[in-house]
Amino acid sequence: MAEKRDYYEVLGVQKSASDDEIKKAFRKMSKKYHPDLNPGNKEAEEKFKEVNEAYQVLSDSDKKSKYDQFGHAGVDPNFGAGGGYGGAGFDFGDIFGDIFGGFGGGFGGGRRNGPRRGNDIRRVIDISFEEAAFGCTKKMNIQTQEKCEECGGTGAKKGTTVTTCSHCNGTGRVKTQQRTILGYMTTETTCPQCNGEGKIIKEPCRECRGTGAVRRNKTIEVQIPSGIDDNQTIQLSGKGEAGSKGGPNGDLLITVRVRPHDIFQRRGNDVFINMPISFVEAALGANVKVPTIDGGCVELTIPEGTQAGTRFRMKGKGIPYLRSKSRGDQYVTVEIEIPRNLTQKQKELLKDFDEDKNYKQKKNWYDKIKNFMK
Repeated sequence: MAEKRDYYEVLGVQKSASDDEIKKAFRKMSKKYHPDLNPGNKEAEEKFKEVNEAYQVLSDSDKKSKYDQFGHAGVDPNFGAGGGYGGAGFDFGDIFGDIFGGFGGGFGGGRRNGPRRGNDIRRVIDISFEEAAFGCTKKMNIQTQEKCEECGGTGAKKGTTVTTCSHCNGTGRVKTQQRTILGYMTTETTCPQCNGEGKIIKEPCRECRGTGAVRRNKTIEVQIPSGIDDNQTIQLSGKGEAGSKGGPNGDLLITVRVRPHDIFQRRGNDVFINMPISFVEAALGANVKVPTIDGGCVELTIPEGTQAGTRFRMKGKGIPYLRSKSRGDQYVTVEIEIPRNLTQKQKELLKDFDEDKNYKQKKNWYDKIKNFMK
């Protein structure tokens, strides 16, 4: 008979490992060697048996103390049913529920008879650029599950009551014990009588057909805050689907889509526009009218000699910040429009003007080329 391996070595932990570390290592090793995940693999089957034997000792403070003091002699597996695995009803439900979530006939699994939160409702709403900037109120039609008024959400016909399931005693779960080649194993499954609800409705409500909720259409008002941006979501708590078994309602989640503007572009809380000005306005300077998101125009001074691509800042003319009185800025980038279809006289005047050596950037450029060609 092969010599037994050290239990700490089997689980891959140090002798000083905490209870949580031992349990975590057991979960990992059990999942790795579980027979259902390794069908026909005898080696994995033996490893699985060895892992469970080690955990049965190291998870018990008394057995662990004896093992630490006397080794395998202190916890002779011959005294345990099935060679230390399973024993007479060792319950793996809590352990395997975390690992498999109901795999292989119902290890663990969530209970269905407790309060359950209602589902969230997700919707999309389209608004204009200005509505996003300054806020607005929108009406929206939604369809939602609400608590049945006829039965008060119990699902039972008015005047009747909901009874506790006698098969599972209201837990929604039943335990069964099976003998396997590795010993006895206790598993927990959904109660077949109440389908995991823990309650039996003998006479269902005719309005909701025993569900405790009915679907209704309703119109709600949605307050869109000023400064909201494209693809941001507004959360209305408790405005979603009705909960069950006394659970809270879900939320209504509204994603905002902002339609693009013909003039303005947004980056964060700042607004940007490109504005054409004439060659003469750029050269001589001018006062020009600039549109803003507030409506109307604001006067902007263009200095003499302004170059194409120059950007001007208009402080406080941008998008309001959410839940704040502060605003971003508006930036105006000027684009100099070159005139077309000039008359002969205009062309001659421009040629005369071009002979003037008043082009600093052009002069610097040609000076660089001369130095390059030397």
